Amino acid sequence: MDDEPRRQLRYALEGQLSECLSVRQVRHVPSLFPCYKTTDIDYLTTEPGLFPDPLMPLPNNSFFVNGNYYGSLWLTLSPEKESLPAGNTSLTLRIYDVESESLLGEVSLDITVIPQALPTQRLLHTEWLHTDCLADVYHIEVFSEQWWRAVGNFVRCAVKNGVNMILTPVFTPPLDTAIGGERTTVQLVGVTQSAAGGYHFDFSKLGQWVEMCLQEGISTFEISHLFTQWGANHAPKIMVEKEGNLVKAFGWQTDAHGPEYRDFLHAFLPQLCAWLRNKGLEKQTWFHVSDEPKMVDIDAYRRASELIRPLIEGFPVLDALSDYEFYQQGLVQNPVTASDHLEPFLENQVPGLWTYYCCVQKLEVSNRFFALPSYRNRIIGVQLYLYSITGFLHWGFNFYNSGHSREHLDPFAITDGQGAFPSGDLFVVYPGQDYQPIESLRLMVLREALQDLRALQLLEALTSRDQVEALIASLAGMRITFKQYPRQAEFLLELRKQVNLQLAQASSSIAQQASFK
Repeated sequence: MDDEPRRQLRYALEGQLSECLSVRQVRHVPSLFPCYKTTDIDYLTTEPGLFPDPLMPLPNNSFFVNGNYYGSLWLTLSPEKESLPAGNTSLTLRIYDVESESLLGEVSLDITVIPQALPTQRLLHTEWLHTDCLADVYHIEVFSEQWWRAVGNFVRCAVKNGVNMILTPVFTPPLDTAIGGERTTVQLVGVTQSAAGGYHFDFSKLGQWVEMCLQEGISTFEISHLFTQWGANHAPKIMVEKEGNLVKAFGWQTDAHGPEYRDFLHAFLPQLCAWLRNKGLEKQTWFHVSDEPKMVDIDAYRRASELIRPLIEGFPVLDALSDYEFYQQGLVQNPVTASDHLEPFLENQVPGLWTYYCCVQKLEVSNRFFALPSYRNRIIGVQLYLYSITGFLHWGFNFYNSGHSREHLDPFAITDGQGAFPSGDLFVVYPGQDYQPIESLRLMVLREALQDLRALQLLEALTSRDQVEALIASLAGMRITFKQYPRQAEFLLELRKQVNLQLAQASSSIAQQASFK
């Protein structure tokens, strides 16, 4: 049998929780660019190769393996109901050969369900959904029935994995776009300009978007950036109907600080804000100015910020940036700081602090590149807890383009944006059949990190913050920062085990106290 090119197997589950389990096969995808030349000791490899990542659903409980590599199955416990029955139970997984029907092996696991539910996630968490990439990879029209179905499926997947804030493309987001280039139009707000120069805005598609996202569990909206990335010097692509023709009225050709775009924003933003207030979304909507400005861009960012802030009064603004000077000068209310540049923000006790990482955060700090171990991904949950971080942002939920969006790519074949980003930076889901996302191994680990955060918060509520911090410190044997933490999976596994034990003890104590009343 070892010489057979492939073999069909099937699995069977036995146990009280078997109906709540999904079983998926870990597949491999290629990476020609797993990391930059400069690395640290955590990297599993620096060489191109095949990496385990997509978790493929298994219809009919069967799957194929080849003659000399069986691979792995990934089991996820996802109860459909609000809670599982508390207590001890067991689960058995058996693997059979389909052709011979022979049992190849089995493994059993004892499981204890604690009579506690994790609290609702307080962390604001956005993973940027690129809706143009869905249209491009599925070859469907934007705003078609299929597109709305795909977007809904991907939003639902994001929410299931701890996302509660969604990038909302009122105009096509000016993100990772080559100067002079453009991305597929996904503009939710219709714009018409009269012969006299006045503007009319149609918010019906935005309303459909908001309704869908709220139904799927999104709580917070972030309006797409009103100025281009890396400088705030130009306007995003904005399509406007003039005399019956749809034209690109604003874009790279537009001076972001000129009178034409200023007049447009003076017309648009008050109406958008009024619409959002009418929908009761004033406290649930955030605005962006420009993504990742540097110190050389501070004057342009200042002009852009000063232009829009009076027009969106009452709405919070957040932007990814790492130079403390922007915050110190009052140019951004809610900085989203790169995880390797947090020190001055933490030292100055900036309230409501957010953090993010992307391809640049390649040394020391948490990240989710293919070439990094899972503990480097999961540690972020403990760090978010210890430093009381308000929000976490990542730019790549499903970015399937090349660098600067010059090409549309197949993410199963090209995982590094044609050498633009280390594999693992661009997306955490793959496009599956019937417009359904295929989750990645890395997304499941990130989900565990967010559940760690919620478990730590629950333990704090039942005991005290001092007790939780002492537990973390005793197991870590060090003061954890965003750059310093135990470089091993065992710490995280043991920490969660001890947290669960203390939660069980706290639950028992609460139950005993209730019985005496």
